[in-house]
Amino acid sequence: MKRLITTAIIVLVWSIPALAEVRTQTVEYKHGDAVLEGYLAYDDAAKGKRPGVLVIHEWWGINDYTRGRTRQLAEMGYVAFAADMYGKGVRAANPTDAGRLAGTYVKDRKLLRARVNAGLDLLKRQQFTDPQRIAAIGYCFGGTTVLELARSGADIAGVVSFHGGLDTPDPNDAKNIKAKVVVLHGADDPYVPANQVLAFVDEMRKAGVDWQLVMYGGAVHSFTNPDAGNDPSKGAAYNEKADRRSWRAMKDFFGEIFK
Repeated sequence: MKRLITTAIIVLVWSIPALAEVRTQTVEYKHGDAVLEGYLAYDDAAKGKRPGVLVIHEWWGINDYTRGRTRQLAEMGYVAFAADMYGKGVRAANPTDAGRLAGTYVKDRKLLRARVNAGLDLLKRQQFTDPQRIAAIGYCFGGTTVLELARSGADIAGVVSFHGGLDTPDPNDAKNIKAKVVVLHGADDPYVPANQVLAFVDEMRKAGVDWQLVMYGGAVHSFTNPDAGNDPSKGAAYNEKADRRSWRAMKDFFGEIFK
């Protein structure tokens, strides 16, 4: 009897399927002479090619928050790659540094577009990425960046901006947009004023883009990031409800463009 029980346990153990595991790694790549270091995440138990999602960091550069979001996407079954906009080892230590770093690219949209497209090219070349099913998401500075990626004419399915800046030097560039566009915006964000929102809406309409704008009441800038604190009067603060709703909106959008 004891031998039979042992045998049964062995059979049961061997019958349990292997658990999926998200693999992560830093990936060094280049844009011109600039050495960059991104962060790749994917589920190694999934078979075959799958959609890819490019992730663009906040003005701080790639950090724990960026890596966490990238892993979340991998857990959902995507090949996720956090692109490095600043350069290997170049990260902001304080808001002054962050503003300087982000400002370099915000003021030079040609450089911004070229740098984010370098990350997109790397994602498309990954072994498990289906290059015909790609989306890009970004937070704050990253939201501005993915919208510029779309305006550059990138051949991708969609972009999602979370509390990103909406302005652009030349609104006529919207005619280049091939992707569907989703903007998830804090209705009380003081850093993206109402006139900027209205200009974006006008830009999208005139270009005939397939676009959505979702505004979350009571939410200010950085509403998806718990590290932003909980004081909306400072202009940037975490909002659990807006965070949860915006992530769901992104998932629904992916369900549409990747069906």
